[in-house]
Amino acid sequence: MPSIPVQLSTGSVTVSADWSEGTRDDVVVIAHGAGTGKDHPFLTGFAEALGELGFATLRFNFPYVEQGRRMPGPATHAVATWNAVVTFAREQAPNSRIWATGKSYGGRMASMAVAEGLAVDGLAYLGYPLHPPGRPEKPRAEHLPAISVPQLFVEGSNDPFIQPVDQFEAVVQTCQDARVVWIDGGGHTFEVKGRKRPAEQIGASLAPYIATFAQA
Repeated sequence: MPSIPVQLSTGSVTVSADWSEGTRDDVVVIAHGAGTGKDHPFLTGFAEALGELGFATLRFNFPYVEQGRRMPGPATHAVATWNAVVTFAREQAPNSRIWATGKSYGGRMASMAVAEGLAVDGLAYLGYPLHPPGRPEKPRAEHLPAISVPQLFVEGSNDPFIQPVDQFEAVVQTCQDARVVWIDGGGHTFEVKGRKRPAEQIGASLAPYIATFAQA
């Protein structure tokens, strides 16, 4: 399990990560949501399913998780972490394409890093948190039109972070190259009412969408 150095404004830290080799020239870098870490079953199931499809994967923690805190640190810390882990991925697989993915907060931080210059081949969001639940007047989308690489939004149709849906769809329209995969009836963690499944199974079920996106 590698430790990846990250240079923050407050000094140098390291974050833990899990690297898994693949059989194809594609690496999926996976970030966790705000209230979890890299070892959440949703993410381990997602990564294992991607591995079965031939992708190399890199899951990592943000610094605040390593420090035992529950709340995310400054966005600049997350952006610095994304830059560090993508550098690590390129060192491990220099001839591979890099796909940045993240659950909720982790995906949004990836999009901010790419908008600020991080080079990847595409972005995939597992439940993009457009706004806090019930606060559509607080959208987190001003940077998305600046992103030129392809973007994939995997979204539950009942996710309170993107309601009303027409607002979310209008935001997607502002992007240069974006598409949406809808999980019918899915909430923010892609749970579907009346269909109870383990988190690792739900995460694994999303891997084929990333594979299709990478082949587009």
